[in-house]
Amino acid sequence: MTGKTLSSPRAAALVGPFASGKTTLLEALLLRSGAIARQGRIKDGSTVGDSSPEARARQMSVEPTVVATDYLGERWTLIDCPGSVEFQQDAYNTLTVVDAAIVVCEPDPARAVMVAPLLKFLDERSIPHLLFINKVDTAGTRLRETLEALQAISERPLVLREIPIREGDQVVGFVDLVSERAYRYQPGQTSDLIKIPEALKDEERQARQEMLEKLADYDDHLLEELLEDVSPPTDEVYGDLSKDLSEDLIVPVFFGSAEADGGITRLWKALRHEAPGPEETARRLGFAAEGGPAARVFKTVHAAHTGKLSFARILRGEFTDSQAIDGTRLAGLYAPGTAVVAKTAKAGPGDVVAFGRLDTIATGAVIGGADDTLAPWPPVLEPLFGLALQAEKKGDDVKLSGAVSKLCEEDASYRLELNEFSELVLWGQGEIHLMVAIERLDHRFNLKVVTAKPTIPYKETIKAATSVHGRHKKQSGGHGQFGDCHLDIAPLPRGSGFVFVDRIVGGAIPKQYIPAVEEGVRDFLARGALGFPVVDLQATLTMGSFHSVDSSDMAFKTAARIAMTEGLPKCEPVLLEPILKVEISVPSEATAKAQRIVTGRRGQILGYDAKPGWPGWDTVAAYLPQAEMSDLIVELRSLTMGVGTFSWAFDHLQELTGRTADKVVETRKAALEQG
Repeated sequence: MTGKTLSSPRAAALVGPFASGKTTLLEALLLRSGAIARQGRIKDGSTVGDSSPEARARQMSVEPTVVATDYLGERWTLIDCPGSVEFQQDAYNTLTVVDAAIVVCEPDPARAVMVAPLLKFLDERSIPHLLFINKVDTAGTRLRETLEALQAISERPLVLREIPIREGDQVVGFVDLVSERAYRYQPGQTSDLIKIPEALKDEERQARQEMLEKLADYDDHLLEELLEDVSPPTDEVYGDLSKDLSEDLIVPVFFGSAEADGGITRLWKALRHEAPGPEETARRLGFAAEGGPAARVFKTVHAAHTGKLSFARILRGEFTDSQAIDGTRLAGLYAPGTAVVAKTAKAGPGDVVAFGRLDTIATGAVIGGADDTLAPWPPVLEPLFGLALQAEKKGDDVKLSGAVSKLCEEDASYRLELNEFSELVLWGQGEIHLMVAIERLDHRFNLKVVTAKPTIPYKETIKAATSVHGRHKKQSGGHGQFGDCHLDIAPLPRGSGFVFVDRIVGGAIPKQYIPAVEEGVRDFLARGALGFPVVDLQATLTMGSFHSVDSSDMAFKTAARIAMTEGLPKCEPVLLEPILKVEISVPSEATAKAQRIVTGRRGQILGYDAKPGWPGWDTVAAYLPQAEMSDLIVELRSLTMGVGTFSWAFDHLQELTGRTADKVVETRKAALEQG
């Protein structure tokens, strides 16, 4: 086979849906390159990837695994990315800096939709990628149907590079459509070269012609050869494949079995000869060819022994240990191996390295390259699921905040907030995403936490008006306390907030005490008659009296609180529920299910439409009570093979009455009594 060979180190990411076999494929690639002597198994916990306790416990990737190896004298970094959509921020960040992506999927047409978000991301950013259809050794493999289903969700044409050789239900080898040679799999060994089976010759000719016609869409010379019925030279075909992959014009498709060591050498050869190098990647990302050393950080890790590590792809120049860059001296330069990172003296273009203790450098940042006009970094995913955290041990609150902040630095799709109820809320992409964070707090920081659903930010308002008198008088020896005020309390239209009106005339209350009356009212409104903040009302100070010696700011503030405490229950207080504007994105076949989810959660459907730029997808717009949102993403994903998602924003407050409101008030009262 001829084609591109490069001396610069290259990097490839393995991505794909959960359970597609990426980590097993990484093992097979490492075994075939000689980096490991024995292929590990996920069920045994013996793989190079998924080595953290959280990953081992779930038998799934929960963070990228970065490993380096050599294949036929060339240096490669392979990065196994999490397959679960809950950890896709790491996958998107990693994909941005590699030379090519291997998208791993299963040979089941019904599961092709699970690849849609990944292919969309790759297509939007013109990241070269190829498909590896895994597990073809399973019975009932339907490659053609799978390919059709995948083409329906890929913006780029899929170019089948080989066809299977079958014996019964088993795929036992392949015919390469470029070299027109047939091979039989030999697990643990190089595949045997065999004659193309007679029964496959017509299929092979047709499949090869289809491949060439797709390539001819981007090569006028090849098109002329096909029109003249001239068989193009093999080198020309390989050259077109390499060029078109580098420019993200096509998606080559391979197949095999990672577990049974089928098709692995073929995949390695395709990477070696056709994947672009770091120079093309640097251009795609906006780095100029000339300039000082430059690298882009794609992953941050807080390691136990080395401290903060910033994993980065070097895209220009050379970095050395202790080098000064952008006014900062590097405190350690590390290179990945097959198990751990190790110190290295220097690294150059194409290398993936970890920079030590760059405390001010975040994921996505550029080290060097200040003058380059760079392609945008992947946006941070919006939060979809939240839990309130509390340290199990008293006194660990400050330690908890610091530890969670480090997790948020490692994965930006975690988000930490202190809500209006003084709850520390961790937001993430789903239940498993947050459970992994909680386990990391335990394993890494020796912090056990108690979790709960965040308190829903209900409000309350009033429906009737009243006039009330608040008087505070107290004698305790020496100066006493005296404050006296009359308030009119009235409801306001929704969204008006709180309005204070001063109608004192004739100095009934001196001007210096009037702000204290307003402050007393505001203090009371923080927790109204139902236990929630009060909104949309007006308090009008109409009259009052004072004592020349005993009156004070505190006395009038207390009098105002007394007036509000007495008056608000007379104003027909009512609970207000926060309503969110939600936009749900699902494959079109799941649109009706999404609508049923909305109505089953007391929601109001506003309409649905085709999702722009996503063929075969819809968006459903709806109003949903915030109280019904806690596990929405869990149900939505269970109905859409994990790909359904939503965005949300606060829209308005809406009255809530009846048994549901009574239950909310009872729960709030019990919580306040417990402190």
